Amino acid sequence: MTDESFQGDEDQSGPGQPRERGLLDMLSVAAVVLDSTGRIVFWSPQAEELFGYTAKEALGTYAAHLLIQPEHLQSVVGLFIEVLETGRSWAGAFPIRHKDGHTRLMEFRNMRLLNDAGEAYALGIAADHTAVQRVETDLALCERLINQSPIGLALMDPDLCFLLVNPALEHIDGIPAREHIGRHLRETLSLPDMETIESALRQVLATGTPVLDQYAVGRTPADPDHDHAWSLSFYRLEDPGGRVLGAATSVVDVTERHRAATEADRARRRLTLIADASVRVGTTLDVEQTARELAEIATPELADVVAVDILDSVLACRRISKPDSGSELFRALALKAAKPTVALRAADPPGDLATYEGDRLVTLCVHAGRPVLVRHVAADDLERIGRDPEATSLLARAGVHSYLAVPLIAHGEVLGALDLKRTTNPAPFDQDDVVLAGELAGRAAVAIDNARWYQSVRNTALTLQRSLLPEHPPHRTGLELATRYQPAQATCEVGGDWYDVISLTGEKTALVVGDVMGNGIDAAATMGRLRTATCAYADLDLAPDAVLQHLDKITCGLEHYIVTCVYAVYDPHERRCRIANAGHMPPALARPGGAPTLLDLPSGVPLGVGGVAFETTIVDLGPGDLLVLYTDGLVETRHHSIDDRLDLLLGLLDQPGRALEETCDLLLYGLRHPDDHDDVALLVARAQ
Repeated sequence: MTDESFQGDEDQSGPGQPRERGLLDMLSVAAVVLDSTGRIVFWSPQAEELFGYTAKEALGTYAAHLLIQPEHLQSVVGLFIEVLETGRSWAGAFPIRHKDGHTRLMEFRNMRLLNDAGEAYALGIAADHTAVQRVETDLALCERLINQSPIGLALMDPDLCFLLVNPALEHIDGIPAREHIGRHLRETLSLPDMETIESALRQVLATGTPVLDQYAVGRTPADPDHDHAWSLSFYRLEDPGGRVLGAATSVVDVTERHRAATEADRARRRLTLIADASVRVGTTLDVEQTARELAEIATPELADVVAVDILDSVLACRRISKPDSGSELFRALALKAAKPTVALRAADPPGDLATYEGDRLVTLCVHAGRPVLVRHVAADDLERIGRDPEATSLLARAGVHSYLAVPLIAHGEVLGALDLKRTTNPAPFDQDDVVLAGELAGRAAVAIDNARWYQSVRNTALTLQRSLLPEHPPHRTGLELATRYQPAQATCEVGGDWYDVISLTGEKTALVVGDVMGNGIDAAATMGRLRTATCAYADLDLAPDAVLQHLDKITCGLEHYIVTCVYAVYDPHERRCRIANAGHMPPALARPGGAPTLLDLPSGVPLGVGGVAFETTIVDLGPGDLLVLYTDGLVETRHHSIDDRLDLLLGLLDQPGRALEETCDLLLYGLRHPDDHDDVALLVARAQ
């Protein structure tokens, strides 16, 4: 080995290629070789950077004289001799004199080298002590951060295969670190959005731009039964020369935050649903409509298939006690599904009656007055949900996996049940669903209860009123007659409108149309009393104004009632009609070949005002003349002027020769709306 063989030179990676920098370059590790006498025989380029001397200045000089301060010379020479004589390496730090005169603390590792002739040399590896300490600290910090961090960390090569996985990531995904190493990302995790994650990683590798806080939700082998959420961040790793080493991934488990956000969103949606129910359920006093509104608002937010069933005895207002056993007869009122499903065929169509035995879950629900919850439906549960084996089979085919029945309770009485099933929604019903369903059922039950009692009272009043009206107008000399009574179709009760055709002496006929201002059974009863009184006074063959005068006295004795009335007497021999009006709508007269008109009668005051006289007006009626008496419900609306409506009435009477029944239908369908708030009495007479 010659001295020249140890002479250092600049490192070259190859023609035209830049030199890549590594850890040793970052530390500027220098190599120095001394012969047995202490002369420098090798001096690396890094030694020039570290100590300031060029190779030409250093080679052949004694290292101790060049680099060591006088006060440290003896100890350094002793270490040098020990290394050469014993062959034991030495590592440590001691101060070195730089060419510029200042002293720098260097980290050294010294060892003995032997050439092929057995000659001994001393190799010294040196680096700046501060730089070494900084690297050691950084490495220790990185190791601690990686191994003890609660954040999952992984390093992947450019092909997205794992190079390193820390313990936190092992805990997150439930896969040991050794099973990650060398395997592709897809081989270890199977998240639903894996394509998105891989795409983001490749983008980071290509551009160097980090991706921060990418959200992912899925399940891992660590907890395969529950969803977890993670915040993922990706960074590109490069060496000091800019070569791409791979990607670093950080994984933060944000499941609790995800669950809290999910629950908060769920709570908001539930509050919205309850608020919507307050507006959308019970918009009318109609039992079937209210049930449909309940089913619609519960689908699909609460259930995939919703049915509303009412006990038939409750609907008929005849249920006296609450049984706790036995079968029950239900009437289906509403059925709704989020999507087409065979489960609809397993339910009773709206309007149908079905008997459910005492062991059926819906029957148990109404008997106990408490919700019945089956979180996970089994085969035997389906047998207690369906009404028969065929329905049970259809429910199984539909994939019913969770069931909830909630009683409809109003004023302490169980009316029926809200029946809920889940098929496509994978989550089973829970206690929050029970509370929400109970809230919806409670609101709907009150509306259904109000509607059924309203319908019961309305039906009673309507029955009473129809019983008090003549069934068919009698055949009268010189007159062709047709009548109609139509109750209000909106949410108000039936009123006290009436008509009558009364036979008088001398083949005369009294025609009466009246309106008791009010509604319900009381109005219908008042109408019956006045109709009876009218018949009695008409039988006395009094003039129309006299009849109204007597009726006014009777009405004054009835509290809180005002009545309008038109009373007419037609004499077929004289072809004259005598008419008196008590605050009522003017009759219409249509003559063949002429324009229909409203009779110009003294309007009078309503019956019950008292103290005001009435007047009788004589109107001649020729053959074919048409006289139309009606109550205000035919022409009055909330959105049109009364003059426009009366003009429309007259326009519909442009053909007085039309059949009377057809005329009645034309007037009702042409002037009435299905939701009109008042009832109508109509009497059409044609002179012959």
